[in-house]
Amino acid sequence: MNLAKKAAAEAACRHIKSGMVVGLGTGSTTEFAIRRIAERVKRGLKISAVPTSKATEKLALSLGIPLVDYNEFLESGKQADIDIDGADCVDPLFRLIKGRGGAHTREKKIAVASKRFYCIVDTTKLVEELIGSVPIPVEVEPNRWEEVADSLLRFGRAELREKRGKVFITDNSNYILDLSPNADVGEPERLEVDINRVPGVVDNGLFTKRLPDILFVGHPDGSVRVLKNE
Repeated sequence: MNLAKKAAAEAACRHIKSGMVVGLGTGSTTEFAIRRIAERVKRGLKISAVPTSKATEKLALSLGIPLVDYNEFLESGKQADIDIDGADCVDPLFRLIKGRGGAHTREKKIAVASKRFYCIVDTTKLVEELIGSVPIPVEVEPNRWEEVADSLLRFGRAELREKRGKVFITDNSNYILDLSPNADVGEPERLEVDINRVPGVVDNGLFTKRLPDILFVGHPDGSVRVLKNE
């Protein structure tokens, strides 16, 4: 699906103009956008970008994209002009689940702090029902993860995320619990709020409040369907 991802990314990047502040998401699809932006920067595009993860920051710096520090940007209270990011799945109401890369907390903050949020996906990320399509990542305080896992049992089964045999650590120095919700857990909007009310939870990967303004859906033949959230 690389052709589809690249097509969606490049379609979104056409909206970037000199003078803009651009949010850079995290993940394989967003990587295509970052590389496309870097090509335009080399040809004279004047922007500054806000990375949502250390991985994105490292890639953007290596490609010569001028960056604004993530924390300094949020503290400034300013808004990015456009945020470009991917998703693990998106439903017909433009609601998302994000966080397979472990960056959903930062991604959500940058999306909220952006005038326009553009989501780039391939066709495999489109789902009819958001809940149950993929596990919901829940970022938690490390010293409370077991307590949080027990509390989340009322919503479903939560497993501590590991990578290469070790506990996965987020850029915020936290853990992630991947929640597989029960079928009767209710609407995503309510679930996003209820999960975040659990003591020890930092944020979860449901995006039901800050929805994408435009969804760019890449197809295997390289075409792109543009869906506006109106």
